[in-house]
Amino acid sequence: MSWLTAIARPEIRSLKAYEHAVWEPGLIRLHANELPWRSRHDASEAGLNHYPEPHPHQLTAALARFYGVEPAALLASRGSDEAIDLLVRSYCRAGADAVIICPPTFGMYAVAARVQGAAVIEVPLRRERNFACDFDTLRQHCDPRVKLVFLCSPNNPTGNRLEMPAILALARELQGRALLVVDEAYVEFASQPSLLAALAALPGLVLLRTLSKAYALAGARCGALIAHPDVVALLRKVIQPYALTQLTIEAVFRALEPAALAQAQAQVDAIRHERARVATALLACHGVRRVWPSEANFLLVEFDQAGAALGRTHAAGLLVRDLRLVPQLQQAVRISIGTAEQNNRLLASLT
Repeated sequence: MSWLTAIARPEIRSLKAYEHAVWEPGLIRLHANELPWRSRHDASEAGLNHYPEPHPHQLTAALARFYGVEPAALLASRGSDEAIDLLVRSYCRAGADAVIICPPTFGMYAVAARVQGAAVIEVPLRRERNFACDFDTLRQHCDPRVKLVFLCSPNNPTGNRLEMPAILALARELQGRALLVVDEAYVEFASQPSLLAALAALPGLVLLRTLSKAYALAGARCGALIAHPDVVALLRKVIQPYALTQLTIEAVFRALEPAALAQAQAQVDAIRHERARVATALLACHGVRRVWPSEANFLLVEFDQAGAALGRTHAAGLLVRDLRLVPQLQQAVRISIGTAEQNNRLLASLT
């Protein structure tokens, strides 16, 4: 047994996965209690009257080719949220184990941990250093209770990329005792590449990727957890069968076609261009105190009076994210980069 399995919950190590119906799509299906007819408005390729593949091997293989890893190292999930939940449920014992998060950051890490009954240790990002991660303090909190360390890079909602050498050094130090989970939901918009190349040398490194952002599939809910095959095999025992719908599977196959990928890259380039333009223009807007550097598809903007800015954007028919209740962000909002027309409307509302 590798250490990647040994540090997991003993109940999960011994768990026998649910045995789903046999998957042989070439045969007539009279074994899964499905209806033999399609519904009236079913335009899917395979038919929504049938269950999708319980664990979508073809989809997994396609995503593995896309990310350049072996299929055994990838778990397809319902967005990154499900992957986060699977990690916490598989590795953290209620009332005994802990996770580390670095706020302000994506809220699902803490939610998943608290649902499971795991402790949440917070090591805040350093606002005075452009929200850099305090890796020295983080190391001091990595006691034997800690099974998962969550980092988001580029970080949501601050938009900054965490230091890659420091992330890799921490992953090396945690080998044998905890997993380092790096959420790369926004990496396509960043100036530096993914940490995928580091996976082979660091078995305890786990990467979270998603098609929700750069590939315009937020409504399809498809993400990928990429890790050592021992971690993926453990999580496969926990993930529900038929987790990804047939519509999602078909949408992902279409999104991975060459023409669709070329379009996605063009749209990422457009977002980067608009991000720079909007950031510069916001600095000239009334009441804007600071626009934080971003490598994501959004900007963190600090106002003299965030409430007034929220009112003006709402009156212009625009929703931006209110962050006033988040520590260190009491006068900040998060603004997603839209089309040029949408961005112009935003700027007009704040001028």
